[in-house]
Amino acid sequence: MKWTSKFARRAVAAVAATGAAIVIPTVALASSGSANAPSNTTAASHCPRGFLTSWIGVPGSGATGSTYYQLEISNVSGTTCSLYGFPGVSAIKAGGGRLGSPAGRDHSYSELRVTLAPHTTAHVVLQIADVGNYSSSACHPTTAAGLRVYAPGDFASMVIPFQFRACARSGPVYLHVSPTIARTGIPGYSH
Repeated sequence: MKWTSKFARRAVAAVAATGAAIVIPTVALASSGSANAPSNTTAASHCPRGFLTSWIGVPGSGATGSTYYQLEISNVSGTTCSLYGFPGVSAIKAGGGRLGSPAGRDHSYSELRVTLAPHTTAHVVLQIADVGNYSSSACHPTTAAGLRVYAPGDFASMVIPFQFRACARSGPVYLHVSPTIARTGIPGYSH
């Protein structure tokens, strides 16, 4: 991916505007940015938590009532591994407690096995609905301190610092995720 200075300035401004300390792994920027297509000859083993890091691509792209972000999952190990299906994602408050309901699953994307060579990245489309879409009594609007992310098929989580408006009360499903998609997601351009 070739970064233009205009795009880089927009990305830096968006990060500053969120007030979140978002660190984009050097490995993801240095790699070709593509996840290998699944191979029929060898099946790579599942990516364990220790092989992965997650980060969010900013800026998001707005649509009526929601903002869409690229939630990136990078293989930082020296071993090829694979992901299949949906990650677990929820909003968290300062201190790590969950806010509201966990993310729902967006089934408009196909579930495919994504094989990640060492130092490559796949992504998930993360939709964050405007909590103003829900009644205050049903939602109890608040500001999230970040996202807790469980890679597909994993039971260990990682936390991404990221501030956004969230529902403190369970009930409204204001987050939605796609299954894992091959290649790095480009904020504002990829799906």
